[in-house]
Amino acid sequence: MSDLVLVLNGPNLNLLGSREPHIYGHDTLDSIAAALSDQAEALGIEIDLRQSNHEGHLVDWLHEAGGRSALAVILNAGAYTHTSVAIHDAIKAIAVPVIEVHLSNPHAREAFRHTSFISPVAKGVISGFGARSYALALDAAAALRQGTAQ
Repeated sequence: MSDLVLVLNGPNLNLLGSREPHIYGHDTLDSIAAALSDQAEALGIEIDLRQSNHEGHLVDWLHEAGGRSALAVILNAGAYTHTSVAIHDAIKAIAVPVIEVHLSNPHAREAFRHTSFISPVAKGVISGFGARSYALALDAAAALRQGTAQ
């Protein structure tokens, strides 16, 4: 196992900061990446943050995480959370723990967002804390490395 954490972001997350800031906040994906980079350095963890609007890229990156024996994957699959059997199956196919992340609380939103195809195969879920959700997920990944996470 390496000290690499892949931080994978799905569709429309490239628009953070300008897309529905009343729901997703004013942080951009770049500002989240910068904060995570600083946090990762302090934790002695390497991060690789990526974003794609294409489902297949997320599947390929999950496979890559498995092949690289990453410590963990932090995954904000965006709308694919509620629709993607392919991402669900990719997570099941790798031995790397996946931490599902959402900026908003999907259960406080539209009914179609209440179902996650990711949650049943994720190590854990962190949602509703805005950009802080990513920081909490990175702390959880560090705990996995130290063996202090269940």
